[in-house]
Amino acid sequence: MNTARKTPNGSGTSYLVAPTRAVVADGTVFAYRELGAGHEVPVVFCNHLAATLDNWDPRVIDAIARERRVIAFDQPGVGASTGTVRDTVAAMADDARALVGALGLDQVDIVGFSLGGMVAQALALTHPRSVRRLVLAGTGPAGGRGIDAVAGVTFRAMARGALTRVDPKEYLFFNRDKVGKQAARGFTHRLQERGTDRDTPITVAALRTQLKAIKAWGRAEPADLSRLTAPTLVVNGDRDKMVPTSLSEDLHRRLPDSRLVIYPNSGHGAIFQYHDQFARDVLTHLAAPPTPPRRRP
Repeated sequence: MNTARKTPNGSGTSYLVAPTRAVVADGTVFAYRELGAGHEVPVVFCNHLAATLDNWDPRVIDAIARERRVIAFDQPGVGASTGTVRDTVAAMADDARALVGALGLDQVDIVGFSLGGMVAQALALTHPRSVRRLVLAGTGPAGGRGIDAVAGVTFRAMARGALTRVDPKEYLFFNRDKVGKQAARGFTHRLQERGTDRDTPITVAALRTQLKAIKAWGRAEPADLSRLTAPTLVVNGDRDKMVPTSLSEDLHRRLPDSRLVIYPNSGHGAIFQYHDQFARDVLTHLAAPPTPPRRRP
């Protein structure tokens, strides 16, 4: 779909109608969507477990694209991208770097959510010159306690969703109180707003492979995060049941240059529950002048 629609405030093309494009890198055809303009360094979005291009909240993407060029993509074997789903976070990071190179980009800012935040960490550690700034949302470090339990949490939510005919993300991403349920319904409704050129849903086999990668990440030796010098915004909800909130606090403590934001009364999907605030926090972080790294005890 090549037509464009203005966002509600008339400030640019909406993610809801951004065309799905393709670029070839290392023999893989990557599906991606791009919108926005402005800063010379684009913002690349790395997605969560079981997610395709259609799983990014358009309110988040549109708000950031008003000031920045935004690129979202499908990993190999996911959605409309060809190739094989990777079973390690390191391989996923290499694929993300291949995409960045295929698009002719020397440096990017990265917003990584959940699994995407793990990929973002690995990419920034292995290709530090490619990453200017990071946003790590609802994620944790290699070896983080509880990450290897994500599979069990996910399958229980999928079963519950099937029984109640509710999108499992409502159970995985949001608290089950009145506020959380309202936020969940709003989020899942927004994900259905794109009417045409929708992405191909992820397969069960691909989901299982991604879960294998997350489990291995959770059981890996901790990385030396003192080497990750890109200024980083770490965000989460105060009651994340998928990737425990304590791991966001751990990331913040271990990163040389980071800021921590914990959104109240929210879970794994806090960035969608607080989509307006999250977008403002991201834009502020990406535009902030460099600061001297904190001294570690």
